[in-house]
Amino acid sequence: MKVILKQDIKGVGKKDQVINAADGYARNFLFPKNLAVPADTGNMNNLKAKNESVEYRKGEDLKEAKQIAEKMKTITVKISVKAGENGRLFGAVTAKEIAEALKKDFGIEVDKKKVLLQESIKVAGATKVDIKLNEGVVASVQVMVTPKQ
Repeated sequence: MKVILKQDIKGVGKKDQVINAADGYARNFLFPKNLAVPADTGNMNNLKAKNESVEYRKGEDLKEAKQIAEKMKTITVKISVKAGENGRLFGAVTAKEIAEALKKDFGIEVDKKKVLLQESIKVAGATKVDIKLNEGVVASVQVMVTPKQ
């Protein structure tokens, strides 16, 4: 019997996957526990519509991420921090501070986990930082760290 899974089931399949299940397994386990629905024409059409809307949304998100990446090429994020005499910072500039500065100064909301820093910035000056916006879309931003007077 063909069924559409409503959630991931270990050893059986993933959510929204159409599988062939034994009749007894489907009727006595999958359907009563609301883990699957029969793969009739109505449910198949619903699944197809759902998949199309997910693909459309992914395309729109990708398009938006590419526009933001183009905008970010020209951006220089300026961060002022306390520093010693030779340009060494007291502390460091972290991904969180870069994300907050992007939001505050430019209105671009980026999760701090998406800011790709190998290690925190510990020296004043300009640094190029990559930011992952979407699957396959990485933007570079210039971060200018200046000592606070």
